[in-house]
Amino acid sequence: MIRTVAGRLALAMAGVLVVASARGEVFDLPDNGDTVVGRVITVQSREWDTLLDIARRHGLGYHDIVRANPDVDPWLPGDGTEVVLPARFILPDVPREGVVLNLPEYRMYYFPPAEADGTRTVMTFPISIGRMDWETPLGLTRVTRKAKDPAWYPPESVRQEHLADGRPPLPRVVPPGPDNPLGRFAIRLAIPGYLIHGTNRPAGVGMRVTHGCIRMFPEDIEFAFGHIPVGTPVRIIDEPYKFGWYGGQLLMEAHEPLENAAEEGAEAGVSALTRLTELYVAATGERRIEVNWDRVEALHRAADGVPRRVDAAGDGSETLVADRE
Repeated sequence: MIRTVAGRLALAMAGVLVVASARGEVFDLPDNGDTVVGRVITVQSREWDTLLDIARRHGLGYHDIVRANPDVDPWLPGDGTEVVLPARFILPDVPREGVVLNLPEYRMYYFPPAEADGTRTVMTFPISIGRMDWETPLGLTRVTRKAKDPAWYPPESVRQEHLADGRPPLPRVVPPGPDNPLGRFAIRLAIPGYLIHGTNRPAGVGMRVTHGCIRMFPEDIEFAFGHIPVGTPVRIIDEPYKFGWYGGQLLMEAHEPLENAAEEGAEAGVSALTRLTELYVAATGERRIEVNWDRVEALHRAADGVPRRVDAAGDGSETLVADRE
């Protein structure tokens, strides 16, 4: 079940899309052992749309929508083009508590405490992560502080990078305002120097473009800021492949591994097939089912982030089940 946190309000004027509302989805956590939430839908683009416009309206980032629509021009999809929205997610195989940041998925999950009636939910948002030369660190940390309208104190390494790139020198302090890359809200982590924050360049959400911090759409960080308390655990993981259960069916979701992680795995002699086999064994430890390895391999190659059925009982016709809006 999908609960709407805030409705989508968009105004198209003179060919420009203006996003004017907070965006977020809250999914009830399945209580039957299933590990898949959401649904894949398709929409038709409008003449003035880019894929980034469509993605932001539906709580998705750049990589989400581009990988799910490899044959669609990101900047000129065209009027009436069918666009797949990969808004179905296999939950990461980690404890369902606090914040989970899955880097190769470019996605945040937040598991708040149970409601008074015992109901458990999960919220999810697209994120940007650190570039190859400024990698976001993995591990378990926590939220230590939150700030509204934060000032930015560029590290010396970032200031030197600007100079080396021929850009104007950065000041030692960037005050709150439209030129502040942290946006209006920042959530500080226990890892020194790392934040979850907004941005004054929302087009980059869903890409590997930051200096290691986690970047969110302005409307998403505002929502997260109001719901994630200080002290919340934050688990940063690298999980490009996921298996999950939905109504007795086994699904798989594949994303492109982060480049450095893929190189390290190759050096250690750990192939993608080995990792997929380990994940399959873990997912089917208590619920035995035969898998179609041809489909697993095809999904691994596609790496489009769309969960698809891989158990042998399926006939392949359900490769992509999408509702239309």
